[in-house]
Amino acid sequence: MLNEKVFFGTYTRRISEGLYQADLIDGHLENSKLVAKLGSPTYTTLANNDVIYTVDKVDDQGGVAVVNAITGKIKQTLLQPGASPAYLGLDTKRQLLFSGNYHKGTLDIFKMDQNGILTLSDHFQNEGSGPRPEQTSSHIHFTNLTPDQKLVVVDLGTDEVLFFDLSEQGKITSETRFQTEAGFGPRHIRFSPDGKTAYLLGELSSKLMILDYQDGKLAVKQTLATIPSEWTEHNGAAAIRVSQDGRFVYVSNRGNNSVGVFNVAGEEAELVQLISTEGDFPRDMAFNSTEEYLIVANQNTDNVSVFKRDNQTGELTLSQKDFMIPEGVRVEFNSK
Repeated sequence: MLNEKVFFGTYTRRISEGLYQADLIDGHLENSKLVAKLGSPTYTTLANNDVIYTVDKVDDQGGVAVVNAITGKIKQTLLQPGASPAYLGLDTKRQLLFSGNYHKGTLDIFKMDQNGILTLSDHFQNEGSGPRPEQTSSHIHFTNLTPDQKLVVVDLGTDEVLFFDLSEQGKITSETRFQTEAGFGPRHIRFSPDGKTAYLLGELSSKLMILDYQDGKLAVKQTLATIPSEWTEHNGAAAIRVSQDGRFVYVSNRGNNSVGVFNVAGEEAELVQLISTEGDFPRDMAFNSTEEYLIVANQNTDNVSVFKRDNQTGELTLSQKDFMIPEGVRVEFNSK
C-alpha cells in the first residue's frame, strides 16, 4: 500500500483556516486535517528538516512563515506592510529561500540556519510594464533555480524572464533578461530533465512557449495554445508540470477549468488531451512520487480532483473529484 502525505495551501477568504494535509492511499485521498492556522498560505515549499515554508498574511501585512511540518507549530513569521508573496522557491544546497511578490514586483532571498530560521540576504526590485490592463507594473510570479543553478525570475507584468548568478551567501549578480512577445504575461517556468529545454507558461495569453535553454539564455522553438481556439471566455493559465521522463508537459487552465496534456517528445510538441478538472478555478497541481497520479486543486469549488496517469500516452483519467479542501491553491507532496 502506497501512502503519501499531501499538503494543501489555501486562501482564507471564505471558509478555509490555513494549511491542510491529507493522505493519498493507493491513489485515493483521505483524512483531511488542518495542519496550521495561517492567513492565506497560498504557496508552500517543504525543506529537508521537517520545515515547511509558507506564504502568510496577517491584517494588512504579508510575508513568509516557518512552520514545523509535523506539529504545525509556527517557528517564525516575517511580515511586511502590503501584499503577501506569490511564490516560494528553495535552494537546499546553499540553504536559501526565494520569495517573489506579485503585487510589489520584488524578489527577496533569505538564508536558512540549521533550524530553518530565515535571515534576509538580498532584495531586488524590478521595474517596467506591459500592454495589457494587468501589466501596469512589475508582477514577479515565479522565482526558483535553473538546472545549472542560476536563479530565474518570471515577471508577468513586464513580459520578462530574468536570470541571475547566485552566491553561497544568497547574493545575486550578472543579470540577463529574456523578453517575450508583448502581452504574453509569463507566470511560471519549468525545465526538461536534461536541462536543455524550458517551458514558459503565459497566464494572460493562455500559451505555452517551448524554448532552448543554455547558460541563462532562452531561444523560442514553438508556442502553443493551452485552450481551444473557440474558447472566448476568460482564462488564466496557472500551473505547469513536466514528467520525469521529459516526454509530457501538463498545464492547468483557470476559466476553461481544464488540464492540458502536451506531448513534447517529438520534433513538434502537440496538445494531446484537454480534460476537465471537475471544479472551478484550478490552481496548482502535483504528481505523486511514482507519477501514477496527478492531483489538482479547484479553488472556487473547494474540491480536489485526482487523475490516474498513463505513463505511455501521458493522458489522464479521472479517479476522484469530490475530496474537500477549502479554497485550495497549492498542492505539494511530502516527498522529502
